[in-house]
Amino acid sequence: MSLCLAAGALVVALGSDEITLRWRHSVQKTLWEEVWRETPAGLVLSEARIQGSGAGMDPPDEARLIDGFWRWSPKLPAQREIVMRRSGATADWQVCIAGGCRPMGDHLPPEADPVTLKACG
Repeated sequence: MSLCLAAGALVVALGSDEITLRWRHSVQKTLWEEVWRETPAGLVLSEARIQGSGAGMDPPDEARLIDGFWRWSPKLPAQREIVMRRSGATADWQVCIAGGCRPMGDHLPPEADPVTLKACG
């Protein structure tokens, strides 16, 4: 199993069944991270993390502050795909695999928009 990033006809295999998507909120400049995992049911969001709150980013009541991040396991059904937009007005998404993070632009051209995270196959 492996996850892929797709933009139009371009598909890039990430070589992992679990990745972390990381970005900075456009107003608060707070780091936000989501851990996505491929399962037989689809893509599952196993953990969400934010460094702070504000501007519509308040962590839910069950979130716990650990190592500077509010962390929780969202109650979201498995998804077929995740669609991400790249406005150019903010820093690019970061794609983290096994603890190593790289800008999405290392995987796809900067003008690729929208980008879809999905199971390869």
